Amino acid sequence: MTEKTKITPYELIGGEASVLKLVNRFYFYMDTLPEAKEVRNIHATSLSVAKDKLFKFLSGWLGGPDLFIQEFGHPMLRRRHLPFVIGQTERDQWMMCMKKAMNEIPMSSELKKSLLGSFDQLATHMINQK
Repeated sequence: MTEKTKITPYELIGGEASVLKLVNRFYFYMDTLPEAKEVRNIHATSLSVAKDKLFKFLSGWLGGPDLFIQEFGHPMLRRRHLPFVIGQTERDQWMMCMKKAMNEIPMSSELKKSLLGSFDQLATHMINQK
């Protein structure tokens, strides 16, 4: 009896090239939209390190190579984000940028809905200020 190989979200959205495009578009929106000002302000002047880390995290999180874990260890996302003031505003702006970026990546509506739901939960978990 053979097991069916499960196709990961990483593969479904187009692998490395699509994850990189998602990250680049996400940070493009964060860097250029006035309505993302607060979330942009908690990042360094250069977004290159953030882009690299998000790309590596998303690669593994979506079922592709565990690049972040290989380089930095367990993500411990909440702990790694505690030094930054993240309230509802920053969370909502992060999600706005991610939604806009996700709309540029070809994928089924079911996958998009599922991923946005997961991103929504993740973003809410990062809130550390009231």
